[in-house]
Amino acid sequence: MVTSTQTLEAPTSIPTAQTLAGEAMRAVKERFPPRPYEDAWLATSQSYDDVLARFNQPPLRAAGASTHLYRRRGATRILRWLQDQPGDTWQQRWNASAAASSTGSQWNKLAADWTGYEASNATAILNSGLFALVCADVLRPSLSWQLTRASTNLRAFICQHRDPEGFARLETVVGSEAWSSEPGILAKNVLVKLIVAKGGALADITVGDALEYLEAFRENRPRSYGHTMFYTWLKELGHLPPDAPATLRFLARTTGQVSVEQLVDRYHPQSRPIRDLLVEYLKERQPTMDYTSLEGLSRTLVKHFWTQIERIQPGMDTLRLSPEAVTAWKQVSRTKVERRRLPDGSIHETVTERANYGNLMMAVRAFYLDLAHWAVEEPERWGPWVAPCPVSLADANTTKKEKRVKAKMDQRTRERLPALSTVVRAAKAHWTEAREGLDAFRAAPLGSEFRFRGRVYTRSKKDSSFRAFDASGRRVHLGLAEERAFWAWATIEFLQHTGARIEEMLEASHHSLIQYKLPTTGEVVPLLQIAPSKTDEERLLLVSPELADVLSTIIARIRDPRTGAIAALTSYDVTERTWNPPMPLLFQWIYGGQRTRVSQNLIRAGLNEVMERTGLTDAEGRPLDFTPHDFRRIFITDAIRSGLPPHIAQVIAGHGDINTTMGYNAIYPSDAIEAHRGFIARRRALRPSEEYRTPTDEEWDAFLAHFEKRKLSLGTCARAFGTSCIHEHACVRCSLLRPEPSQRPRLIEIRDNLIDRISEAQREGWLGEVEGLEVSLAGAEDKLAQLDAREDRQQSPVFVGVPSLGQAVARTSEVPEV
Repeated sequence: MVTSTQTLEAPTSIPTAQTLAGEAMRAVKERFPPRPYEDAWLATSQSYDDVLARFNQPPLRAAGASTHLYRRRGATRILRWLQDQPGDTWQQRWNASAAASSTGSQWNKLAADWTGYEASNATAILNSGLFALVCADVLRPSLSWQLTRASTNLRAFICQHRDPEGFARLETVVGSEAWSSEPGILAKNVLVKLIVAKGGALADITVGDALEYLEAFRENRPRSYGHTMFYTWLKELGHLPPDAPATLRFLARTTGQVSVEQLVDRYHPQSRPIRDLLVEYLKERQPTMDYTSLEGLSRTLVKHFWTQIERIQPGMDTLRLSPEAVTAWKQVSRTKVERRRLPDGSIHETVTERANYGNLMMAVRAFYLDLAHWAVEEPERWGPWVAPCPVSLADANTTKKEKRVKAKMDQRTRERLPALSTVVRAAKAHWTEAREGLDAFRAAPLGSEFRFRGRVYTRSKKDSSFRAFDASGRRVHLGLAEERAFWAWATIEFLQHTGARIEEMLEASHHSLIQYKLPTTGEVVPLLQIAPSKTDEERLLLVSPELADVLSTIIARIRDPRTGAIAALTSYDVTERTWNPPMPLLFQWIYGGQRTRVSQNLIRAGLNEVMERTGLTDAEGRPLDFTPHDFRRIFITDAIRSGLPPHIAQVIAGHGDINTTMGYNAIYPSDAIEAHRGFIARRRALRPSEEYRTPTDEEWDAFLAHFEKRKLSLGTCARAFGTSCIHEHACVRCSLLRPEPSQRPRLIEIRDNLIDRISEAQREGWLGEVEGLEVSLAGAEDKLAQLDAREDRQQSPVFVGVPSLGQAVARTSEVPEV
């Protein structure tokens, strides 16, 4: 490994890869355009006197005389100023003025220039007047303009007078707790801004309006990804179309399933013919691949193969590569450069060996061979691109790499299996401590100090989000800490008892718990259905008492306290880039006032906190880490070591090939030693050393007597010398009996007698006799079948082969033509 640290600049000649993040948002924006901003409606088209007259009538007339005076005076000043602006309506004049494009602070400075008041009085008077004009629906400031200002009274007025029925119904739908919470207040503010900017009521807000608000919000606050709860409320109201996105929370960071052209063009291949070929090739492979594999193949062929070839040999437009270009490409592909920015601004480069080099070579080799194969069937389409494959079979051999990965994973499993019990106890203790801290927080009054396990905290003065401050003044989110601790404990317990993949765990729902009634005893057995994930094969796992306790704890936690039901969530499949249908997922929590699926980042953060608590280290003294997939390897290894047959472990793990299951099984040196010792002991027991000495006369007589005792009435017993009869001389049942053909009548008599005895037992109700007689009957019929098979073999002709004429003669001669 070679490392170097230097300050680098991105090469200007090499275009950077285009990110696909946000493609899902762009696709939704095209499908759901926002409502246009209007500039003419009834209220804004009224005259100056009519607008002022409305301020004297409720609900625009303020209750206090001074407040009413301020609003009327400020509205008068603004209207007189707008009269000098071009336009036919007050909204058109507002849009033409400098106020429409100003921010909140700029508006105050701008307004102070054309008023006759001092700056402090002008700000108060004009803000009151603008508030009155907005409430009267005379002016509709844009969303961007509203995001630069805040009003404490506008929300209450709009909710009460603009659409009271809609907001009252919305409060009933979402519940009083969510309505009065901090995220709920933010959601109401957004809905008010949309009504103010676009007019109408809650039922008139569209998906495009919501997307427009999010875009404007992130322009003002680029690092914020909140404020999407209002869209969830709109979905619950039922006014949005059925094909509207389920949520806007992650839409700006997701890609969705993009087209093949986008997958190829994101790496900017220079050769247009090769680009079109890659698109056609991927489209040809697309029907037989899932989206994840298709996306990975496009990255391999375009980014790691062809763009590298174009950098090595610019201007290439053919797949017929020179030996020099192939050698240089293979050398570049063997390593990769990992870049990490240091605090001083420099970039630390680490050159490491590429772990998937064999897979890269295999994909390129398959690309060339596919073109050659398809050219046979469609020569006019694929024939011009057929070229010698630059990757040999040896280059694509991944045997050594797989062995190294297997050894590395086995060593990782051997290090972590003994520490599993410690991790389980630490997770339980961590969650218990976090829960006690949250209980202490709830018991403390607002703004007061409280102690927890020797540490002093101060509760925030606002009762929101379970925030507190420690002795150093650092803010601590005790609610989020308890969530991380709980889901870390639930993850560890779930994975160690099921061996499931993390994506399978996150897709487990309340519907996955089913009951199975045993047909023999009638006992009800709980089962957990693992939804199809990696192999698209579902499976059922037996729910142990420990797993049942974990699942019941999770269900009790996520139930809606009002209805007792589990909310159905629409989750995003990060692997397939699709949205799953609504399901009552087990791993869900409330974040930002909205119910959402527990993310892998939250789980990994919780696991890291648990591992820090254990203080465990690996063989090199570094802190020991656990990934969710480690529990799957440990589960399979422990199951096979405990005596579970590998083919049963394969079914439980959901593997399509038993070799994959055995690849997860970590072989311990002690296992190999004990197995070898057991083999030697069994061999010595079967072949003792005494059998090689000269036998005595008594032993020889016993040996000869054994063969004399093999002769039976029905045939010959094939029992080995020195072994006892395993069927207690019930010869008809024994598989070692070789019946004689001459004894067929006796066997037929025995069979008929058994049939009569079975009929008698069934008639008399001797059910205990029936089972044994049926076994004997099956043995007699089996012996008759052996005699029939032997007779058929003896009577059937045997083809010994007849030589042909060419094989029989010694030589041949040719007759000349006449």
